[in-house]
Amino acid sequence: MKPEEEHQELKQVKSRSRVRDHGEVFTAEREVKAMCDLVKDETERIDSLFLEPACGDGNFLAEIFTRKLVSVTRFYRRRQFDWEVKSLVAIGSLYGVDILGDNVEACRERLFGIWDAEYRRLFKSKCAECVSLSARFILGRNIVRGNALSMKLVDDAAQDTDSPIVFSQWSLLAGGVKMRREDFEFASLLAAAEQDSEIVPDAVPGSECLLQESGRFLGSKLYPSRRIFDE
Repeated sequence: MKPEEEHQELKQVKSRSRVRDHGEVFTAEREVKAMCDLVKDETERIDSLFLEPACGDGNFLAEIFTRKLVSVTRFYRRRQFDWEVKSLVAIGSLYGVDILGDNVEACRERLFGIWDAEYRRLFKSKCAECVSLSARFILGRNIVRGNALSMKLVDDAAQDTDSPIVFSQWSLLAGGVKMRREDFEFASLLAAAEQDSEIVPDAVPGSECLLQESGRFLGSKLYPSRRIFDE
């Protein structure tokens, strides 16, 4: 095996035991970018929804989020409030599930790091802690530890629990001062979407897809748009 091929294999595999036990192999960066390019317009839309049912530590979600933030910055870099709110909308448009807890934590931290670096680059000492807490809160709800096949949350041993995976749909209300969170069970959401043909098929083999608003409604909550975290 050539040195560059061996290096690429190491980046795609954390350990042989994880491959054996969970089938974990990460998609290489080149392939991630090429697949995202096939839906380029959607990856650059701030509110376009993406679900990665086997997100690992976030290769696809990080690439998509980076592209979304470019759009946020392009349009709103001179208006801090608008940038903050639209960047939270971008965070809320990304969903991920992974069966391994360390991947979930790594994915959340990776996405937060992308957001935080851009926020501090643009606004420096003007950055607001409440917005950072809101970003972490959304990621905590949108990137979850679970089994995308059974659509159940899993325990520390990666075994299914009785609790369903629940995703939150985030929407910015008129005027941009309030954000609504609506919760849906993953299983009923997919069932309704498949019945109505509302899930857009993947453009290429892979697990990322668009998530449509459908499924059994569980509840709703309103937040001030920059203070989404529970206090």
